[in-house]
Amino acid sequence: MPDTLTLSSEEQTRASALQEPALPGIAELDHLLHALQARAVDGISPAAVMNARLDWLVHIANSPTKQASMAQKAITDCMQLLTYAAQSLSDNETPPPAHIDRRDPRFRAEEWNVWPFNIVAQSFLLTQDWWHEAMTGVRGVTKQHERELQFMARQNLDRLAPANFPWSNPEVIAHTLQESGMNFVRGARNLVDEWQRRWTGKKPKGLEAYEVGRNVAVTPGKVIYRNRLIELIQYAPATDEVWREPLLIVPAWIMKYYVLDLSSGNSLVRYLVGRGHTVFLISWKNPGADDRDLGMDDYRRLGIMAALDAIGKVIPKRRIHACG
Repeated sequence: MPDTLTLSSEEQTRASALQEPALPGIAELDHLLHALQARAVDGISPAAVMNARLDWLVHIANSPTKQASMAQKAITDCMQLLTYAAQSLSDNETPPPAHIDRRDPRFRAEEWNVWPFNIVAQSFLLTQDWWHEAMTGVRGVTKQHERELQFMARQNLDRLAPANFPWSNPEVIAHTLQESGMNFVRGARNLVDEWQRRWTGKKPKGLEAYEVGRNVAVTPGKVIYRNRLIELIQYAPATDEVWREPLLIVPAWIMKYYVLDLSSGNSLVRYLVGRGHTVFLISWKNPGADDRDLGMDDYRRLGIMAALDAIGKVIPKRRIHACG
């Protein structure tokens, strides 16, 4: 008996028709759905999100100790907030129940320490702490799921921060009163302009002021190697004395190479060549639909290893310093 099944030409045609979409643009619906899902779950796989949430729900439902601990914390936080709200009415020096990190730009302004906005800020910070503790230390939940849940909780809470809304942000309210609402008029104009540019395919406003080679990526360099994934740019040293070992910089996949060569006064590349280093910089290709099957090994082989091989041909028998 033969090991393979041979299809007739008619059956092959029928099978291929089943594999192809009925409409030419039907595949775009999949891309649109996936893009909407990615926004809803912060770019994490919906299956991974559901697995993490189900893992947490099942285990916290079977942990009355954790439930009691979280209920007790909620009651304690509410009592502390009410006490602070009452005391801060007459004394602005009352210590808050939740610490405000001065490195957090959302609550850096002094207005957040004045009633009633101090209560708004403290309510958010206490809620943020409560959710962090709720997602942490639930017995049975895997560490991977715990990290995913903490990340998603931070993302969702950051969206709801009072600094993001004009009616709960004292800085926005102060500017609105000072300008008699003209800041909202300018914002509406900018929003309409952004929508128009997006629908017509124009670049964002102000981007035309930056041009690669003119005021961005101005350090002289040349492409010495390219493949389907990278271009390798070489920058010659600008000094008489040159370091023996060249330097290979591997930027992140999502970054353009010129992020390290923004301007003459803000350029790591110019700094290095000005001190006698021969610099090689990888420029990653923006992947498209044809690159959907590229994996980690492809980035290793076609990216870093290919760059090292190319450098070895230009400057043979030298050790290479790599960073990235």
